[in-house]
Amino acid sequence: MIGSGFGGLAAAVRLGARGFRVTVLERLDAPGGRAYVHHQDGFTFDAGPTIVTAPFLLEELWSLCGRRFSDEVELRLMDPFYRIRFDDGEHFDYSGDPEAIRAEIRRLAPGDLGGYERFMAKSEAIFRVGFEQLGHVPFDSLWDMARIAPAMVRLKSHRSVYAMVSSHIRDPRLRTILSFHPLLIGGNPFSVTSIYTLISFLERRWGVHSAMGGTGRLVQGLVSLIEGEGNQIRYQAEVEEILVRDRQVRGVRLSGGEEVSADLVVSNADAAWTYRHLLAGTRRRRWTDRRIDRARYSNGLFLWYFGTRRTYPDVLHHTILMGPRYRELLADIFHRKVLAKDFSLYLHRPTATDTSLAPQGCDTFYALAPVPHLDSGTDWRTQAEPYRAAIAEYLESSLLPGLDAGLATSRVTTPLDFQGRLLAYKGAGFSLEPVLWQSAWFRPHNRSEEVRHLYLVGSGTHPGAGLPGVLSSARVLDTVVPDASTFL
Repeated sequence: MIGSGFGGLAAAVRLGARGFRVTVLERLDAPGGRAYVHHQDGFTFDAGPTIVTAPFLLEELWSLCGRRFSDEVELRLMDPFYRIRFDDGEHFDYSGDPEAIRAEIRRLAPGDLGGYERFMAKSEAIFRVGFEQLGHVPFDSLWDMARIAPAMVRLKSHRSVYAMVSSHIRDPRLRTILSFHPLLIGGNPFSVTSIYTLISFLERRWGVHSAMGGTGRLVQGLVSLIEGEGNQIRYQAEVEEILVRDRQVRGVRLSGGEEVSADLVVSNADAAWTYRHLLAGTRRRRWTDRRIDRARYSNGLFLWYFGTRRTYPDVLHHTILMGPRYRELLADIFHRKVLAKDFSLYLHRPTATDTSLAPQGCDTFYALAPVPHLDSGTDWRTQAEPYRAAIAEYLESSLLPGLDAGLATSRVTTPLDFQGRLLAYKGAGFSLEPVLWQSAWFRPHNRSEEVRHLYLVGSGTHPGAGLPGVLSSARVLDTVVPDASTFL
């Protein structure tokens, strides 16, 4: 197993439960990948994913090991899920309570109440197909794609998320509220397939949760499951090459020269990195360097982690701060690939739920801004601090008065870090952008098309990014990986 992100950890648990002996090779000094945990000056920062939906996917992993998820991890339901704050100070509390949502719509855009009900009915219909029927099944052949084509046409999957929302909603603010979700998985709402409107119903179905102890608590729990199966994780073990003979994997070579033999290899590394670098010496028929270079990639991410010597009790666990532009800012990020002076932010304050993540009387935060990936040419070595300072100034003037004087600790992550530390191609935060022609069969397959007994999990393969997506990519292995007895 290459990499210990959520997809790799979940795959290791599933394979271990089927009788495989699994070794997870992680190049960093601790598990998690994008879900790595930073500890700094007494503050705990989840590096990346903070939103837990579809918790049954986690419960299933614990059950495979004969353990109960709820005995080891406590999830707290967020209420509301998020507060969306617009640039003029207006806000909307987005929750799983249908009546509370209706009340917010009556306050903000009463003429769209009927349109909202129709949109949610459409979201549920798409969820029943896109998540329940297709999210955990492989797309190995064009027949798999042809099989679902009628449903895709019926659900108008060629339309973008924003277009689908706009077909039911007239108010521009409510259109923004109901269409921003693809940004949580690296997609432009104006470009990605409307399949992703299923997120709205998925959140209503299971809620939005936070893990007590932070997302890192989930990572620790998965590591415990792997070790409980008698398998191991090796840290600071960077895979340099996947070894192939007669177009079948034979193991991996580490950066120090050590070779680890294996009957099968699962890569949780970035899909583009896997093919372009780990299989650099293998002739590839589909995922050639040219095709990888010409693919469309998700946005990059700028993250500012900071702790304060005071608390901000009026700030919720999850806040989405919309900047003055929506469509235009996203065009700058995804199409023009320029670093704009304005931004929209996701502000994470986990100490709203769990005070153990900061010293007493303090708050832990991170502010995340979608930015272009490294094709923008932005020199983050010089631009990171001015950009951080602009975000700090904005937060101080809007939600966090006295921020500058109360700052206790600070650290920054840019697309350069995603490229150098996480080996994310072009520094993209979520691998391939989930447009229609890069989804399902068009995405790198869970069972590699290039060599036998190589499998892919994580955000760059089917079904895509986000915690439910990468956990579902591990579920696909139950179908495509032969039984352990095959390799005896």
